[in-house]
Parts: sequence; C-alpha cells; structure tokens
Amino acid sequence: MSRLAFALDAATEDRLLPDAVEHGHLVVGRALTQSDLITALDAISPDVVLVGAGRAALGSALLEACDVRGIRIIALAANDAERAQARALGLHEVFELTASWRELEPIVSGGVPVPVRAHDGVNAGDRERAASVIAVWGPSGAPGRTTVAVNLAAELADAGHRVALVDADPYGGAVAPSLGLLDEAPGFASACRLAGSGALDHGELERIAQRHSSGRASFEVFTGLVGPSRWPELARDRVTTALTAIREWAEYVVVDTGFSLEHDEELTSDQFAPRRNAATFATLALADEVVAVGLADPVGLSRLLRGHAELVDLVDPARIRVVVNRVRTSALGIDAYGQVRQTMRRFAGLSEVVLLPHDGRAVDAAILTARTLRDAAPKSPLRTALRGFAHDAFLPEVPVERRRRFAPLRAEAGFAAS
Repeated sequence: MSRLAFALDAATEDRLLPDAVEHGHLVVGRALTQSDLITALDAISPDVVLVGAGRAALGSALLEACDVRGIRIIALAANDAERAQARALGLHEVFELTASWRELEPIVSGGVPVPVRAHDGVNAGDRERAASVIAVWGPSGAPGRTTVAVNLAAELADAGHRVALVDADPYGGAVAPSLGLLDEAPGFASACRLAGSGALDHGELERIAQRHSSGRASFEVFTGLVGPSRWPELARDRVTTALTAIREWAEYVVVDTGFSLEHDEELTSDQFAPRRNAATFATLALADEVVAVGLADPVGLSRLLRGHAELVDLVDPARIRVVVNRVRTSALGIDAYGQVRQTMRRFAGLSEVVLLPHDGRAVDAAILTARTLRDAAPKSPLRTALRGFAHDAFLPEVPVERRRRFAPLRAEAGFAAS
C-alpha cells in the first residue's frame, strides 16, 4: 500500500481515485495546488504524488521538496508541451493524462528502483560514461537490425532510463513504420542539417524527436530517411555532431545503422564526393557498444562471419556483441543453439554469442499493431531473450533501497480524502 496525494484536474482525479483505492492505496490528499502541496508534505507524508505536468501544477520547487523527503513524483501530461516542460525539469516518470491506473500501478507500487529525476546520482565526471551509444549493425539480408534496435530501446526505457532511438540507415529507414510514426520529415536528417549549421541544441532535439508512448517505457525517436535518394544528407561530420548532441541529451542512444561496410566509393576520382556509407562509419566510430546481428541459417551465418571480419577492422572487438537472430531447428536441424555456438566459435573465435529464438508470432503481432514486443507480446520468448540481453549487457546493477514508509497519521482537515 502507498500513501497518495493528487494534484490533478478534478476529472482525472475522479477517474483514477476508485482504482487507486481498489488497489489498496490510501489517498491522503487531493485537489491540491502546487503551493498547498508543498506546504502539506510534512503533514500528509505521501509516498507518491501524482501531479499534472503543466507549469501551474509542476515546478522545480515541488521537485526539490519531494526529493528532500524521498517522495516519488508521477506527472501526467495532456500534450507535448506539458511533456517537454516535465522533461526540462528533469522528471523521468511522465505518463499520458489519459493513462489508466493499470499503467500507473507498477510505478506507484514500487517498480524499478530509479531516481525521481533521470540524471540524479550521475556526477558531472560520469555523465559521458552514463550516456551510452549502442550501434546495431548487421549484414545484408534483413537479419533483424531494426527489430533488435527498437526493442533494445524499449527495454532500456522500461528500466527507467531516458532513451533515444536513431534511424541512421542511409539506404532507407524502417524504424518509423515499425512504430507507426510519421516519417514525412526525417528527424535524424533534420538533426544532421542543424548540426551542420551549429544550431542543434536541446530545444531543437525536443522539437525534432517523435515520442513513442508506452506507459513507463516511452522513448524518443529520430526517424530515418524517407527514401534512399536522400543519403547525402547524412554526411559523416554532421552525423558525428548530431549523435554527440543526442548522447548529451539522453542516457542511452540506440542507433539502427546501414548494412554496408564497403569503401569502394573512395577509389573514385572525386575525393570530395559524399560517401554513401559515411553515416554507418561515423556511428560505428562513435559507438560505445556495437551489436552485430545475423540470421541463424547457413546463408545468414556466412554473411555474419564475413561481415564480422570486416567489422573488427573498424571497431575494437571488445566493443562488439554478436547476436544471432531467429534460431530454429527447421533451418539448422537438431540442437540449433549448439550448432550456432560451435560455428561462431570455430570460424570467428567467439565464445560468447547471444542467441534469439525464432518467434514469428510475436514479431507479427508487434508489426501489425506498430508496437514493441514489450507491449504486443510481453511474455513471448523473443521479448524475454531481448530483455535479458539488455539487462545483462547494458544496464548497471542498481542497489534496491528500502522505500520510505510513514506511520499512519490522523486525517488533517482540508487534506484528507473525503
């Protein structure tokens, strides 16, 4: 049971209150203004405060007062402007105003132990380390780069981090249609143009990014190119500058890259012509970790082995994590998992390989509904494997601290739930 205080509009409070009580929570205050709530915090001693994300209800003074007392804040945003206001204050737990109690309950009851503000506890000297750039690369043949990139972003966001998903594939983006987002104005190309003119700041990133909303696993998306003809917009210097700005704005940056690692175009007579694969090379050079994805069939493994040999010439092998997707006996015979491990060990010297099961039903459900596996098929084997990979490879272990508990207090006039 948690002690709750509400500082929301009357209609939203009336909608959420019955479900909150039904789940066993005690409402110690409602219909509170920001100033009244700050004054009453010591008297009503809430565990969680639910507030509107607008300027009238949410401000730095309220965040400061709750932080000092160890009180969690959950903000409900009615539109993008309110969401941006909450993010600008550093508040991480921001939901849609229309969110149901079912979406709020995991956070209210505890959820993943994360700071109230996304960057609390991160020292200035640790900021660069805290913002990880994860490049998801794979050879030709649709090995599942976008599926892995999208769902890694979802799992990192679900763990309580601010995540940006970037579609930097110069051959045409697939992230936007996978998530049902508009892609008429490619977000990452816009970021690169602003980076080229020195105008890319946090305000512009907020404006350009599209938000994939999903309860407490929401993340920002920079959509890719509408068509392959626009690849010159992703020049190497611009890509590097744009990704550097994004990594300072988010805690994790997951980048869906192109497949090609060819340098043949540099042999042309025009040494100053734009390079088709420049965005891929720039991303790999900047990335803290590179996820190399291949298919678990004879052709896919052959392409992955050849591509991995090229990749280690560009990236420190210690930064490469190999993922083999769609492992199934129908393509590899008996003991498919063992055969993949043996092949990668024998021909690439890789003893640690992440294996993802073939789970067509879950992937189809996610594509059909334009959602992540976390939302479309939360208990599917593929989602479970990707969640385990994200936690093991990229998420630091967070010590679980005992949440503050308060002794029951007598109802205070003016603040107790009626």
